[in-house]
Amino acid sequence: MRRRFLRPVWGVAVLLLLLLGVMAEASQLTILHVNDTHGHAWPFDVSDGPSVGGFAPLSTLVDRIRREVESKGGHVILLHAGDFNTGVPESDQSDAMPDIVAMNMIRFDAATLGNHEFDKPREVLKRQLDFARFPVVNANLVDSMGFNPLKPYVVKDFGDVSVAIYGLLTPETAQLEPVHLKGWTLEDPVGVSRRLVPRLKNRARVVIALTHLGWSDDPSLPGTSRALAEARIPGLDVIVDGHSHTLFKEAPTIGHTTVVQAGDWGRYLGRLDLTIEDGRITRRSWRAIPVNLKRAVGPGGGKRVFEFLEGEIPSDPKVEAALDYFKRVGRERLDAVVGRTRVLLDGERERVRSMDTNLTNLVADAMRWKVGADVALLNGGAVRASISPGDVTYRDVLTVLPFGSTLYVVELTGEQLKRVLDFAVTVPAGKGGWPHFSNLTLRRGASGAQDVRVGGKPLDMGARYRLVTFNYLALGGDGYQVLKELKGYDTGFVDAAVLAEFMGTQGEISGWDGSQRYVP
Repeated sequence: MRRRFLRPVWGVAVLLLLLLGVMAEASQLTILHVNDTHGHAWPFDVSDGPSVGGFAPLSTLVDRIRREVESKGGHVILLHAGDFNTGVPESDQSDAMPDIVAMNMIRFDAATLGNHEFDKPREVLKRQLDFARFPVVNANLVDSMGFNPLKPYVVKDFGDVSVAIYGLLTPETAQLEPVHLKGWTLEDPVGVSRRLVPRLKNRARVVIALTHLGWSDDPSLPGTSRALAEARIPGLDVIVDGHSHTLFKEAPTIGHTTVVQAGDWGRYLGRLDLTIEDGRITRRSWRAIPVNLKRAVGPGGGKRVFEFLEGEIPSDPKVEAALDYFKRVGRERLDAVVGRTRVLLDGERERVRSMDTNLTNLVADAMRWKVGADVALLNGGAVRASISPGDVTYRDVLTVLPFGSTLYVVELTGEQLKRVLDFAVTVPAGKGGWPHFSNLTLRRGASGAQDVRVGGKPLDMGARYRLVTFNYLALGGDGYQVLKELKGYDTGFVDAAVLAEFMGTQGEISGWDGSQRYVP
């Protein structure tokens, strides 16, 4: 009788344990992410409305989501996909410390390196990494000894679900940032992932590649987040990407890998919600949440009226107070007037990377003026913003030229200059290496640069010329290896300081050599 009594009790117990096990298998994971914030620690104005983005409102939004998700037993991970450096003078002046302070306060779980983390000397990057209270992960960076100088990945264990996060940086960085990357190389992201993901999958249910690779609609283009997803690596669940500043409308899933990217400058917070059951992701949902973005709803009293796209997000007062301190530091120097212009000086990305503008001509002429060169060469990617009519402050100049490049002088023959120009005309429109010149005209030909003239005179192959460019290009940046092969010297003159000094000599600018110097 005793046996007959125990059998049904035992059966019920087993059934309950099984049910509890199934219930325990279901886990909720929310991945929040930003990318390419580029020094935009504070709210900023855009054409669609004032005071958007900023880390203080982002902190409030992240806290809201954390409370919502964790109240339901879920877990939240907050990630940055690289390029927190370079773009806003207050941040640039302090080597992005305002941004890192804010990220510490908001409790980011991990970040990866972007190519702009190599805009400044290696010791600046070391100081930034030491100050960050979150891991900065990268798995495809190799130093001169063949070792990875950074932490390749981090694993977070929430009990019911564990998550592995590893970092990848675009191999393009070798061309984009050769000055401060020197001695380090970048391995193929797909090859690194094929080796690493199986090991991580043994340690975690969810594997995230936190990448600064950039998205491409072309699946055959190597080195992109699209190419990584198309490799269909077993166990790679999510790619959180940056670099291309792409704002997805929907998050594509290729094979079993979902790719997300949330625009730039912190205007959006990406949110990916995952449901994990029996070790598998059974549900994926993504959206980009606007951070105080607005839309114009019509004039009101002679002024444009705006409304929030999804309601106002107030600033976290603690984060706001910390950032206000940094904004006050150096304000007097940044707000000093260095010149004046009656016209818009055009530095818009799509134009400086495909044609001459009055601003690129002005910068090139300033470079040549400073060192008495025959020719100046700059890359369109160096110019990052326009200058509005009115007084021009040093802050404006730093916004245009935020990288701190120095002028580099090369003495070369006409034949050597022709080789430089033959490469320059191969740079396609839209790329940062698109060339701009001072005192030189040419046109693109089937076999290279044609009809080259210096100071209005045909290029003399046997003559000697003095070329000024940025140290970035002189060391092979943007693919200009032909310059790297030439001997020269670094003047130490910083680009922004040179432009500010030159504008101070010009009085009020009413235009600037709008003639097309470079004929595609």
